[in-house]
Amino acid sequence: MLIGTLPIVIAIVANFSTEALPWRRLLPSLLVIATGIALVNHHEMALLDDRRNAQDYLLGTVFALAAVFAWTWYPLRNSRWLQQRPALASGTWAIAQGLATLPLALLGMAAAGLYFHWHPGFDFPLGASAGRYVGLMLMLGFCASWLGTLLWNRASRLLPAALVGQLIVFETLAAFAYAFILRASLPGSTALIGITLLIGGVILGVRAFRSS
Repeated sequence: MLIGTLPIVIAIVANFSTEALPWRRLLPSLLVIATGIALVNHHEMALLDDRRNAQDYLLGTVFALAAVFAWTWYPLRNSRWLQQRPALASGTWAIAQGLATLPLALLGMAAAGLYFHWHPGFDFPLGASAGRYVGLMLMLGFCASWLGTLLWNRASRLLPAALVGQLIVFETLAAFAYAFILRASLPGSTALIGITLLIGGVILGVRAFRSS
């Protein structure tokens, strides 16, 4: 639920910049999005059990808040950086970002290797079906990492940061779509209303910026 607040947090922080939109025009879309986030999260929380203890919730909250901070700083800084360098292609910057994160990925693989060495249960590093695993990783690397970053960079260059922040709701919508597919179920009425409000809030935000 904390991560779901990103569209609101990013839009509010971004609107304090020089390209600010009057709050009376920005707030309606943010309120609609916030209501949608609350409804879809209420639907998902109702499906969870209460097996986690207080320490798990506290630690999870700390990590989630850190993620919100990082994901608020990154798109705003990335947008400003790209707009200051119009000659730099979005694809080139996406490749550079991928190369910069490669050392972290290698460290993560090493940590995973140590974990599965002491906690068997996964045939590290390629799993029981190496071909399937490699194929899925290549698809994720191309579609989610490189192509997703390229499109995000392009949007960050063309659109105001406060509007780009609101568009992150589609990441939330994609996550819910994957969850419903995995559970082989349809969203309930509460989730459907929330999804409709999320999309409607973004449409309101786009209209607010277009008329500015």
